[in-house]
Amino acid sequence: MASLRIQFCELGFLQFSRTQVNLSMRKQKTRCSFRNGARKPMWRSRVLSTEAIQAVQSLKLAKSPEKMEEVLKIKLSRLLKADVLDTLTELQRQNEVHLALQVFNFVRNEECYVPDLSVFNSMIMMLGKNKLIGMAEQLFVDMTKEGLQPDSRTYTEFIGAYFRVDLVEKAMEMYEVMKKSGFLPDKLTMSILIRSLQKAEEKDLVARVKKECADYIDYPEKFLKEIESTNSKRRSLYLV
Repeated sequence: MASLRIQFCELGFLQFSRTQVNLSMRKQKTRCSFRNGARKPMWRSRVLSTEAIQAVQSLKLAKSPEKMEEVLKIKLSRLLKADVLDTLTELQRQNEVHLALQVFNFVRNEECYVPDLSVFNSMIMMLGKNKLIGMAEQLFVDMTKEGLQPDSRTYTEFIGAYFRVDLVEKAMEMYEVMKKSGFLPDKLTMSILIRSLQKAEEKDLVARVKKECADYIDYPEKFLKEIESTNSKRRSLYLV
């Protein structure tokens, strides 16, 4: 299989400068100073430690670059790894894009940094939600440079992100790359495709994706009925 970066170039992805997207690594690595500890799974409860809550509050109160640097070096560097990741997850939940990027870059600049696909996927999801497609694409390039390979969630997040900015063609191209890369679309992927294509009034593509549900989804007829039922309820609420 050709490299994913080559595939992205073939799809016409724009290359964004590191300065523009504010995702570049610093020239010098900072010392790995946040403490080791048992790492929690990424998909965990929303119960934050006191230290993580204080870190979130301090980051939100930092109104200048100097103050932000101080919070990152002093407060964040003292946290357990799990608490740093909790801080990042909470900032993502609150849709604090700038702050989440600051923490994400801080983590990546630590000497003991180990790339984590789930963290990249969460960042891509947040950027896509905010229609920052160029930044999400650059993050994909950075991710592959760090030795990570996308999974089904990565592709699904990009499909949803492209639909948010009405890039139907790119969303469908990503769907094809996903299949060629050996990842089978799941119910979430197919739901996003069908609903987004219906919204875009792409009738031929809707018919095609619905037909392909038989190849990837168990009990496709039941699945399609559930989607149509959900769409009907949404239309009813809209009309009320």
